[in-house]
This record gives sequence, C-alpha cells and structure tokens, in this order.
Amino acid sequence: MFMAQPGLAQGVTATGSDGVSVALPAPAERIVALAPHLAENLFAAGAGDTLIATVEYSDYPPDARAIPRIGGYNSLSIEAIVAQQPDLVLAWGSGTGHDIVRRLRELGIPVYSDEIGELTDIADSLRTLGRLTGNRTTAERSAEGFESELAGLRESAAGDATLEVFYQIWHDPLQTIGGGHLISEVIALCGGRNIFGDVRGLAPRISREAVLLRNPDVIVASGSSEDVAAWLSQWRELPGLRAVETGALYVVNPDLIERPTPRLLSGARELCARFDSARASARSAPR
Repeated sequence: MFMAQPGLAQGVTATGSDGVSVALPAPAERIVALAPHLAENLFAAGAGDTLIATVEYSDYPPDARAIPRIGGYNSLSIEAIVAQQPDLVLAWGSGTGHDIVRRLRELGIPVYSDEIGELTDIADSLRTLGRLTGNRTTAERSAEGFESELAGLRESAAGDATLEVFYQIWHDPLQTIGGGHLISEVIALCGGRNIFGDVRGLAPRISREAVLLRNPDVIVASGSSEDVAAWLSQWRELPGLRAVETGALYVVNPDLIERPTPRLLSGARELCARFDSARASARSAPR
C-alpha cells in the first residue's frame, strides 16, 4: 500500500508500492505518467498541469488527449521519457516493465510506483499524488468524495441477493478475471460473486465448459460494442445457462470499470443497476 512521510523543508518523500521511496527537493512540476489511469488520477488530484507526457489511450479528462505521447504502456521509449526532462515519473506497479523502472532510476530520474489493488487504494493514491505535487487540498477533496460515494454504494447494495457472475474480458482465448482483480471487488460491491474468484491470476484463460459447469446468473462482457455483441450472441446459443434463460447478459464500458480512477464508481453504479435488473428478471421468470 501507499505510505508517505513528511519531508524536510519543502521537499516531499513517498514510498511506492514496490517499497522504493522517492525524495523530491520540492513538489514535482514535470511529470510523465506511464499508464492512462495514472494520468487521469493526476488530473483528479488537481495536478493535471504538471503532466508533460503520457502514454497511448490516455484520453480522460479531455485535456489529457493533448498531452504528448511517449509510447504505449507496454511499448515505452526510454529516450522519449528522458527527453521530456521529468522531475518525476509515475509507473504502474504491475503494468510498467521492471527494466524500464530500473533504467530510469539508474539515470537518476525519480520513479514512483503506484499499484491499486483495492478500491480504497484509489483514495490513497490521490492523496499521495496530491502530496507529491503540492496539491494536497484538491487531492484530499477528491479522495474524500470518492470514499463517500463508495460508502454509499456499499450501503445501497447491502442485503441484496447474491448473484453468480461471469465477467468476460476477451473471447479468443476466452478470458475472465481472477479473485485478485479489482473488478472482482466491484462485483462483490454490487452483491455479486465472481464465479472464477478461486482461479489464480488476474486474467486467467478458461473454457466454455467451465462457464457452463459454474452456470452463472449473470454474464457481463467488457469491450467495444462491436466485439461484445458477438460475444453475447455466442452465449445465447447455450439456453441451459441461467443467465441466458433470464436474459441477464450485459455490456459495461471498460474505460469506466477497468481503470482504477474515481470514474470507476460510475462503472460500478452501472454494474449495480444491471444486477438489479437481473434480480428482477429472476423473480419474474417461470419456475
């Protein structure tokens, strides 16, 4: 998790998810973010004006689209990063290559590793970004707003009947999410249970037979509208599934629910509404 300690004078010190601390003589003013959600959270923390470069698909808020690119999150250019002369680089703990982080640190560039494994980590990340950039007031306001909204969602879903949920992220090979994935917590937040929560890995490959065997109440497909329409059509060909019998096959916007930013709660509200529809359909289905 994230730890931050007061620095001396006007400096700031923070310990990232990899256990490595960064010590800045002053709040960062030239930041390169190595993942779309890091760029988005920087804006949410009130420090969007410090972002000088980021990666492909950094498209929110709209101002982020004008920021120069230094590659994709998994195809980064060290030379392009160094050329920006950053005073801080934000790395994605589980997404940025370790060699990239190591080489940047060897060049003397401070790298803060940020990993969000739980919903509450989003607020922690905002606070740390606020400290690192001297925007603590705005970041705290954003973090508190996120925590309040999250608590409200937890309360509204309390007591709902549990639904068995299959969440599909790809079709060939067929992939879902494991129990350690953040989306699994979002499913639980809405009163669902990830039917592959016992499978190791964040995005394990599974078989159609495994889905049939576990027979979910709900099937959720995450991807572009063109892709997921075809995915769901394939499941509709299997009428033995409870989700098919009740029509509980849904699509969610991956940008909302799969990026660990404050906007994730918009995706969570959308998912909770889908689950409410599934419960209503199940109650009215012939027995």
